[in-house]
Amino acid sequence: MRSYFRLYRGTFPCCMNKKKVLNDPVYGFITIPGHLIFDLIEHPYFQRLRRIKQLGIAEYVYPGALHTRFHHALGAMHLMGEAISTLKSKGHLISEQECEAVQIAILLHDIGHGPFSHVLEHTLLHHVSHERISLLLMKELNKEFNGALDLAIRMFSGQYERRFFYDLISSQLDIDRLDYLNRDCFFTGVTEGSIGSERIVKLLDVVDNQLVIEQKGVYSIENFLTARRLMYWQVYLHKTAICAETMLIQLIRRARELVHAGESVYTTPALEMFITNEPTLADFQNHPQYIRAFTQLDDYDIWACIKQWTVHSDRLLAHLSTMLLNRRLFKIRFFDAPPSDEVVNTFQTQVLALPGVTEADLPYLVVRGETTNSAYLASRQPIRILTKDRGVVDVSEASDLPTIKALSQIVRKYYVAYAVRGI
Repeated sequence: MRSYFRLYRGTFPCCMNKKKVLNDPVYGFITIPGHLIFDLIEHPYFQRLRRIKQLGIAEYVYPGALHTRFHHALGAMHLMGEAISTLKSKGHLISEQECEAVQIAILLHDIGHGPFSHVLEHTLLHHVSHERISLLLMKELNKEFNGALDLAIRMFSGQYERRFFYDLISSQLDIDRLDYLNRDCFFTGVTEGSIGSERIVKLLDVVDNQLVIEQKGVYSIENFLTARRLMYWQVYLHKTAICAETMLIQLIRRARELVHAGESVYTTPALEMFITNEPTLADFQNHPQYIRAFTQLDDYDIWACIKQWTVHSDRLLAHLSTMLLNRRLFKIRFFDAPPSDEVVNTFQTQVLALPGVTEADLPYLVVRGETTNSAYLASRQPIRILTKDRGVVDVSEASDLPTIKALSQIVRKYYVAYAVRGI
């Protein structure tokens, strides 16, 4: 692969039109700004994102939520270009190299996502975040592209001296969030999640090497934070989505348990690596076979296995697979505090009374968990407002409404998801 890209870019840089225009449903026509970004988009690592849904299994709630990480990455790249144009128009010196690098960094920021995005992030892997995998894959690409991603990697990892580039890539008001809120709102039809991303981008500025937003954008920020809170409860943490995600996680757990017990369980070659093992970050860094398998893994692997598992001899695996495939989902109950063992036992007794259910099945059919929602945390990369007298304050101080202070509260809910159909 490496020699192919070296030959390709070295032989044909002037003979092929790589400044393509794409029609994006959210922003309209967007432009791929240059040959390096074009080549990165064409790379198999990036093309894999076409096969990973942005919202995991949220389509079980919102049938239109079929957009992918590929869509989101292109949209974020476009918005980043708009943000850089805004900053340059306000007198900030940004070189063409920096402009390209920050667009590459946001383009590749989600390249390390596995199947169903966040849902299986800590089920298939052993506490390895998608950001860590993204950085590893960016370094692999950097080798193939002869060091062309050096600056993008420094920006992505927060090691570049001009800190505001990192703020644009990863903060509480980053380009990632501006795109996915608009995009997820568009495809789910949840209009409450709509934000004025174009206005926010136009009001960005830089003071003392930090990203700020002009004071007249305070209300747009309030709307952005409110929309984020609403989207979490209505989409990302929707009760039906949690039930479907819980079933998916239990499926992987059961398949792994059977494999470790010596049972024959169908898996695709890519998924087999992660069913039979639970690789750590060190494994990814030291054993190239994990990266190779991961870059072949996508949603299609999981669905292919689930379809096969519906006829597996293990009745629990077959039952869960059939139920998820046909959208016969668990039910869920929420609590303000962690449910006591007595409460959980009540659900277990209820499930145990279902036809065919045994006590050994209960860990898979009665699952407790928790969700949290915090739209804004001032202690974590705060959103800074540039006041009219050129001072910089936290957005919670700049606003004359109590909204942002309320949004700063962490809301935590506990739940029990449980089966309602026998095996």
